[in-house]
Amino acid sequence: MAEPARPLISAEHLFKIYTSGEQELFALNDLSLQVVDGEFCAIMGTSGSGKSTLMNILGALDRPTRGDYWLDGELVSSMSDAKLSNLRNRKIGFVFQSFNLLPRLNAVENVEVPLVYSRVPAKDRRARAIEALTQVGLGDRLTHRPTQLSGGQQQRVAIARALVTRPRLLLADEPTGALDSETTKQILALLDTLHDSGLTIALVTHEASVAARAQRMVWVRDGQIVADGPPAEVMAGRRAAETPVAP
Repeated sequence: MAEPARPLISAEHLFKIYTSGEQELFALNDLSLQVVDGEFCAIMGTSGSGKSTLMNILGALDRPTRGDYWLDGELVSSMSDAKLSNLRNRKIGFVFQSFNLLPRLNAVENVEVPLVYSRVPAKDRRARAIEALTQVGLGDRLTHRPTQLSGGQQQRVAIARALVTRPRLLLADEPTGALDSETTKQILALLDTLHDSGLTIALVTHEASVAARAQRMVWVRDGQIVADGPPAEVMAGRRAAETPVAP
């Protein structure tokens, strides 16, 4: 009998609490989540639901007020700032809605940036950046600057930059939010290909059509998980819950 896939992400009883005067605001409220190695998980919710707070904690950009978070067997929630920075650079690739490319650098130079911080030798940086850009279909756009690229091409550069460190986890925060519908399809197809290659992906979105591309949908509301399962089942359950009952 095959052993079950081990969790790459394991978050247990996470709380994120902000104070306003004497009032406590719960961005996360006793939330627990596991994502196994190789899974494609979409985290869905409306604005203010807690999904972005959860993404920041999973990406080691923020700490929970209480609770434990392990990534690839390492206890992240108690790490020092220096260790968090090292972990992000080793194991996590980030893709954001705003591509965050440096306008004065061309595509290959933008992709090299994380490797500069890792002190990878220049020759190896260039080879790995070209490999990553080729992987996302931009092997013929190496010397183009962001202003010379379409929105979809810029997002591909951003994805290549996330991949160049060879991360265990790709975190995508509204990666298609600034793109038209046709370009959105292309970026989602690229994420499908990356997932098929074995990469673990956690994608945050408020768009059901985007979340439906994942294997699994986690619906967050008021800092808690209210539904978790295959996207079609979760969406059907949410529709049923929101349908008013006839008098």
